[in-house]
Amino acid sequence: MSESTTTYNISVPASTEYLSKVRNFVANHASECGFTEQEIADIRLAVDEAYTNIIKHAYKNDRQKAVDIELGCDQSELWIALLDTGNAFDPNNYKKPDIREKIKRKKRGGVGVYLIRELMDEVEYQTDESTNTIRMTKRK
Repeated sequence: MSESTTTYNISVPASTEYLSKVRNFVANHASECGFTEQEIADIRLAVDEAYTNIIKHAYKNDRQKAVDIELGCDQSELWIALLDTGNAFDPNNYKKPDIREKIKRKKRGGVGVYLIRELMDEVEYQTDESTNTIRMTKRK
């Protein structure tokens, strides 16, 4: 990151009621950072999936919990980090879904991690004593 990195933060309850607030926060800043409409749609979808996974899996739909979202951009990239204090996701246990099979069987869900990795240029998961972080990067 260069010295001209601009960063923004919000904290939202772990509830799908706040999806539009999260989407708008991300889309507005991605637009300010100079991304195209398609790139903004991709970024918004990736963040939507990450936020929803935290609600469902890390917090087990506990609306009392919060998700902190940090976003930053410079001339070359945008990064977004979602932080939670719930159950950790272990990327080593992740198995790529068979998308064709899911479509054929009309199965919903189970493709969030796959989508995030497809839509973003870089995805990192980190867990320390109390905080889980998913950090996603999209390059210009």
